[in-house]
Amino acid sequence: MSLFERIDTICLNVSNVEEASIWYQDVLGFNESFKGDNYRILTIGTSEVPLTIESGIVKSSHSQVYPIFFTKDIENTYEILKGNSVTVSELQNDGMNKFFDLYDLDGNKLQVCYWE
Repeated sequence: MSLFERIDTICLNVSNVEEASIWYQDVLGFNESFKGDNYRILTIGTSEVPLTIESGIVKSSHSQVYPIFFTKDIENTYEILKGNSVTVSELQNDGMNKFFDLYDLDGNKLQVCYWE
């Protein structure tokens, strides 16, 4: 029996909650579902796990946990983000998955994947 029912949220520290919320909405298409004093809760498509952005110290993205977002049209998503001047890695294919990294305004690493 599991001690937990679900993952409730994924949290990322950002230097400016208001600017970050606008970026996640305008650039990635997220929706702001709750606005707290020092945090925002953002919903993503049909996912039941929201992203919470919190005011805090932003650490190097090389050693932190990061969310991976799924898309059915990774090539189009990649081109849209590049066209919106989002910092992205090269689109990679390991034979089973296609994926790429992207970075928010504070340099937080995020990843996008597609698999069948």
